[in-house]
Amino acid sequence: ARFAVTAGRKLRLPKIGDVSVRWSRELPSDPSSVTVVKDAAGRYFASFVVEVDEQPLPVSDSEVGIDLGLTTFAVLSNGKTIDNPRFLRRAERKLGKAQRMLSRKEKGGKNRAKARVEVARAHARVADTRRDWAHKQSTMIIRDNQAVFVEDLCVKGLARTRLAKSVHDAGWGMFTRMLEEKAARYGRVFSKVDRFFPSSQLCSVCGVVSGKKPLHVREWMCVCGTVHDRDLNAAMNIHAAGRAEWLNACGGTVSPAA
Repeated sequence: ARFAVTAGRKLRLPKIGDVSVRWSRELPSDPSSVTVVKDAAGRYFASFVVEVDEQPLPVSDSEVGIDLGLTTFAVLSNGKTIDNPRFLRRAERKLGKAQRMLSRKEKGGKNRAKARVEVARAHARVADTRRDWAHKQSTMIIRDNQAVFVEDLCVKGLARTRLAKSVHDAGWGMFTRMLEEKAARYGRVFSKVDRFFPSSQLCSVCGVVSGKKPLHVREWMCVCGTVHDRDLNAAMNIHAAGRAEWLNACGGTVSPAA
């Protein structure tokens, strides 16, 4: 027997019967298969395989470079900023309490199994909130810009430093992956700039490399007299470098016409 979506919006599974489902969205077409999985928090998810006819978004005149950070999650080359919500930091008290309750339970007992599920649920709430937020932010950026350029950060390397918890909480890898997937889906351009590109050292006005600066330096003055915000200047340089690489690949003119 095959699965089926019944008239009451229930999922009928073989050998199980009708199962109530909280639908996250309408299915775009009839599903060809379904996979039901259970996560560590005890939740069941039904994943459908469907055929999707993606329609490209209308062409936009805007392009943007993105500088990712920890104090501010993202600074865009057009001057917009995205605050870092710090979901893990905000939930640390609840997570710590759940973890302490787990550590006090006797190993192998039913109460320990229940406490373990509570810890998993607490972490799942943080992960779900972060993922939902990243989806909304990435969708907004892809919708508003024809081309998106980001720096190719070494997230795994940063996760081995003293900033590991903050890097994990920021979710840079998940965010850039969403940007790349949505750009391909909706006909946008997405490109990563080499991680060794000196975006924070280069003056976006005159092109002079001023040298490496410690992280606490948030503003600096170039020899040409321009005062730069560190993150905004980096985002503008990422935009320029990504655009040059994109136009080179397309055979276009790298430098804009005078």
